[in-house]
Amino acid sequence: MVPGFNHNIKYKGEIYHVQTEDSGLDSPHIITLLYKGGTILAKEKISYSDIIKVDNLPAVVKELMEDQHKAILKKLLAGSFDDPAKSPPPSGKNNQTIVEDDSESIEDKTLFSKKDIDEFILDFLNTENDDDG
Repeated sequence: MVPGFNHNIKYKGEIYHVQTEDSGLDSPHIITLLYKGGTILAKEKISYSDIIKVDNLPAVVKELMEDQHKAILKKLLAGSFDDPAKSPPPSGKNNQTIVEDDSESIEDKTLFSKKDIDEFILDFLNTENDDDG
């Protein structure tokens, strides 16, 4: 089982939580959930049962998890889950996107970033790879 990813995102003044987990070999699925205030807004689930015998399975699963996690983050920041009934947010500091990383592998560090989400995720993944070596 590959460790999961957790991010809290402040987007348009609201806090969202994105969580991606590997269910393990007994149930080879990767599940990503997007929460807002404890309510699940979106769920992505893929099976990797068709590749279970690949030589480097943990690395392949980690890459699949990263891709799925990143896709949900991008959808969020692209406005895919915005409530169309709400008026546009006011301009200013409250409209900034702030990413907070809760991943266990970060060893209880809290990260805040005003970077592009791709830059944030790339930095996060590079940090993970540096810690592995």
